[in-house]
Amino acid sequence: MLLEHEFVVPVPVAQAWDVLLDVERIAPCMPGASVDSFDGETVHGKVKVKVGPIQVTYAGQAKFVEKHEDERRIVLDAHGKEARGSGTAAAKVESRLYDEGGSTRVTVTTDLAITGKPAQFGRGVMVEVGSKLIGQFADCLAQEIAGPPPPPPPPLAVAAPPAAGEVPPAQAEAPAAGPPPAQAVPQPTAPRREAEPIDLLGAAGVPVLKRVVPLVV
Repeated sequence: MLLEHEFVVPVPVAQAWDVLLDVERIAPCMPGASVDSFDGETVHGKVKVKVGPIQVTYAGQAKFVEKHEDERRIVLDAHGKEARGSGTAAAKVESRLYDEGGSTRVTVTTDLAITGKPAQFGRGVMVEVGSKLIGQFADCLAQEIAGPPPPPPPPLAVAAPPAAGEVPPAQAEAPAAGPPPAQAVPQPTAPRREAEPIDLLGAAGVPVLKRVVPLVV
C-alpha cells in the first residue's frame, strides 16, 4: 500500500537536511522505534506495535539507498520480521525537503508491505494511523531541532613530548615497591531507551475504532 504524508519543521532546509540524516538524534522521535546500531548507512533496530492486548516486535534493518543533497531527496529501504511470529514488514520510504523560507516542508511517501496481525486493518486505517504517527514525529522533531545541539565528545588527552634533556617517563627510575594501585571499578553503561510500542487502536481514533474493533475481536 502507498501512504503519503507531509509535515513542516521550523528551520531552514539545509539544517533540516543535516538533522534528518542524524539517525541517532531523531530515533527517539520515531514512535515505537529503537536503534541498536548505526554505521552511517545501515540502521539495525526494532519497531514495537500494539494491537489491543497483543504486542508485536519487528526486528530488522533500514538502509539509505539514495541521498541526493542537491535535490534534498532521501530514499530509505527497510525490512523486518516479527521476533516471535511469521509476520513481516517491508517499506521503501522516500522523503523530499522543500524550502519554505525560514522553515522546511517534508513530504514522505511510503510503499508499505506488511503481513501478520497489523495487516488486517487495511489501507484506510493504516493511512489514518500513519497520519497521526507522522504528526507525533513532526512535533517531537520540531522540539528536538529547536533545542540545543548535542554536546561534542570530550577531547582526548595527549601527553606532551619530553623537553630536551628530560628523561621520558618510561625510562625514569621505577618507584619503590609498595601496594599495587587500586583498580578502577568499571561503571555500568546506561541502558538503551526502551521504546513504547505504537498503539494502533489508540492512534486510530474513535471513528476508525468502530471499523477496527470487530477485526480485533
